[in-house]
Amino acid sequence: MLAKRVTDKLRAIFGDDGVLLSDVELMAYEYDAGVDRRRPDAVVFPTRKEQVVEVVKLAGAEGVPFVARGAGTNLSGGSIPAKGGLIVEFARMNRILELDIPNQRAVVEPGVINLDLNAALAEHGYFYAPDPASQKVSTMGGNVGENSGGPHCLKYGVTTNHVLGLEVVLPDGELARFGGKAFDAPGYDLTGLFVGSEGMFGLVTEITVRILRQPEAVKTLLAVFNTIEDAADSVSAIIARGILPATLEMMDKAVMEVVEASFHCGYPLDAEAVLIAEVDGLRDGLERLAESITEICRAHRAREVRAAKDAAEAAQLWAGRRGAFGAIARLSPGYLTMDGTVPRTELPRVLRGSLAIGRKYGLRAANVFHAGDGNLHPLLLFDERDPAQAEAAHLAAMEILALCASAGGTITGEHGVGLEKRAAMPLVFSEADLDAQKKVRAAFDPTGLCNPGKMFPD
Repeated sequence: MLAKRVTDKLRAIFGDDGVLLSDVELMAYEYDAGVDRRRPDAVVFPTRKEQVVEVVKLAGAEGVPFVARGAGTNLSGGSIPAKGGLIVEFARMNRILELDIPNQRAVVEPGVINLDLNAALAEHGYFYAPDPASQKVSTMGGNVGENSGGPHCLKYGVTTNHVLGLEVVLPDGELARFGGKAFDAPGYDLTGLFVGSEGMFGLVTEITVRILRQPEAVKTLLAVFNTIEDAADSVSAIIARGILPATLEMMDKAVMEVVEASFHCGYPLDAEAVLIAEVDGLRDGLERLAESITEICRAHRAREVRAAKDAAEAAQLWAGRRGAFGAIARLSPGYLTMDGTVPRTELPRVLRGSLAIGRKYGLRAANVFHAGDGNLHPLLLFDERDPAQAEAAHLAAMEILALCASAGGTITGEHGVGLEKRAAMPLVFSEADLDAQKKVRAAFDPTGLCNPGKMFPD
């Protein structure tokens, strides 16, 4: 519990309507989209960067931990207040500050919703490429913290490839700027260091991103397979041919069943897997690319490959993919999501292995993932009200991450380490590696108050 002098100062900074203190109000902020829970001592809602500076200085003076939060869609416990203290909720800092169309740049506050930025850019014929599946609700600040990817990261890259500058409040309350609108700013790449730092180096108050012209044409394909191995082999074959689709997404039978029940996308319920492939670019030549992908899929025993007839049909196919995580509630009251990443050629083996691990622990597993870059999302279905099931899910998750690491992969592709995967860090880093990372963290946050308890094993 915070001392009264601290809560009085919080009200002075944010006003009565900018501070939450009651147990009922704080319950809504004790969890994100992962499975961990910790209740904060207070939640504050800044509307301008000066308030962020003030609250960080107050937290430092009082020794109070603080955590940045946006929409709470984080899947690894990254926005959970592991040590209590303050949540700095950026939902009210949600302005698009500038759309610099001639220079292909946009400047936004951290609470801007990813899809809202894209809606504003669409009016000018532009888009922001990183598109996490949660883009309808996830915020740009959270995307920066986790270095979010999404279906289009195969061709366009992840968040770090599109963030050019940041304004941040460091853990001592200093307001700093890194990078800007120009490429290749001189000095250390502190912008790149902050992207993906999981909110442990400071709080982002402004983000400068590059934007892209919308492609002239888009072609969306659905390939249907009788085995998940054939679908995975097709992914490697497409890339090996020198074709770089905008997206290559895979869903297995379990996911298709619940998605079809929720969204009626037209997925075949008797198939074991489908691939959604999208190619974009100049209209000339796009049809040939689509035909090449179709040929490769059929060579790998796809029983059917069909192209969306128009934008509406393509959007319906994507509605199922983007809504898959929510639809899983039809199967289970809870699930644990992994996002290990492996070389594409290892996809068939690791997929088989992850399903076998689920069976070993008596858990049903479902798969929906970014197949093009080997980023797996096995969903382990369980009821968190049953301690035995919860323990089994966590044990199975660690085995799946170990399998990914042994296949030459890593423990997270886009969801971050957070609370959930701390114990898995030694699978891919030595003690010396971890010590080096801790020293970098300490250089920014020597007191350890900024999002403590994350990433590093206890």
